[in-house]
Amino acid sequence: MDRAQLLLVGLPLFLFATDLFSLFTPPPPKPPPHHHHHHHPHLPKPPFNPETLDISLQKPSAIGGIGYGSTVNINFCASCSYRGTAVTMKKMLEAQFPGIDVILDNYPPSLPKRLLSKVVPVFQFGVIGIMMAGEQIFPMIGITTPPPWYYSLRANRFGSIATAWLLGNVMQSFLQSSGAFEVYCNDELVFSKLKEGRFPGEIELKDIIAKTLANSRVTSNLGVVLS
Repeated sequence: MDRAQLLLVGLPLFLFATDLFSLFTPPPPKPPPHHHHHHHPHLPKPPFNPETLDISLQKPSAIGGIGYGSTVNINFCASCSYRGTAVTMKKMLEAQFPGIDVILDNYPPSLPKRLLSKVVPVFQFGVIGIMMAGEQIFPMIGITTPPPWYYSLRANRFGSIATAWLLGNVMQSFLQSSGAFEVYCNDELVFSKLKEGRFPGEIELKDIIAKTLANSRVTSNLGVVLS
């Protein structure tokens, strides 16, 4: 068995082993989220006034004023070409809510689909190896005479290789897609494409985030006043 045949047989096995190793290796810990801390001098607590409570619970005059210190996570399917939509939503939110931190991240598919996607390249290189050196590979696995389908595929070697490569790429693209576009505001899920079956509109998402931040601000103000 010459070097070319060893390469055709060993390369798929090596790729499969490295993929399995990378799949089961735990990812590095994510850095802690950055929060904006504003240091203010300690001021004496003003006396309680019902009018103050009423003013503090009113909706802020500018939507952007409630963006500081808040985080929006948009987890999307990177292999589904959703990045453009995610970037558009990120720019819109940063313009509407100055100071808000919008984080884009990939939403991976399920574990079985990820495992199957690692097998597809092995299948592709296996077909190429059989087409190029099948008469030497079959005796190595205990088959003295190659099966009839081998000669049928061998008759159109390059067509068989191209078909296996294209089908493998289509299958791998399907297995790596999750179809997700999930929006979280301060770790609270506010929109899910997996549940709704559609993307959020820009105005719709702006209103959802504004309502969530306003509710968060009212809760925070109540805690300050009652403390």
